[in-house]
Amino acid sequence: MPQLNPNPWLSIMIMAWLTFSLIIQPKMLSFTPTNPPAKTALTTKAAPWAWPWS
Repeated sequence: MPQLNPNPWLSIMIMAWLTFSLIIQPKMLSFTPTNPPAKTALTTKAAPWAWPWS
């Protein structure tokens, strides 16, 4: 059963994980968005649902 052979896939997974965690992740974490989300707290009161069978 060749799919149980971890020989090529384990090294590919480890290299992809190392690439993400050492190269891509620090670059993404240092990115500052140009349009940050607003800090306003919106509180909306939901109307109760009128179920037709109750």
